[in-house]
Amino acid sequence: MRSVLRDWARSSTVHVLFAFLSMGGWAVFANSAHPMPQPLVSGVLQGALSAGLTLFLKSVIDGLSKRFSGPERFWAPPLIACLGSASLLVSLHALGGTPEILKTVAVPLLVSTTYAWSYAYSISRKRGEQ
Repeated sequence: MRSVLRDWARSSTVHVLFAFLSMGGWAVFANSAHPMPQPLVSGVLQGALSAGLTLFLKSVIDGLSKRFSGPERFWAPPLIACLGSASLLVSLHALGGTPEILKTVAVPLLVSTTYAWSYAYSISRKRGEQ
């Protein structure tokens, strides 16, 4: 049973699908005071962005963690990745006409930032740099 859960936890497909559904659902909720179809458009946009950013964050942190050493390995890769995520989210929601941009991106940024820092820590921990 543990191996099945471990496989699911490591699956990029599961991560991407979860990001799409959870953050897309949040965007629909955050924009629910506005007339349809805007909440749905915002939800699909955020879901797609979250799915893509999940893969983006993992790839960027993997690549950057190899370029930094020492204490910088803990903070630089997730910081760079999160600044890129924030820029993309705000810009693309502005272009997509999302009415509640700050509410829409707040939860996804909190989740992605937590993910990025945790993932960067786990990489450093596996390499014995605690």
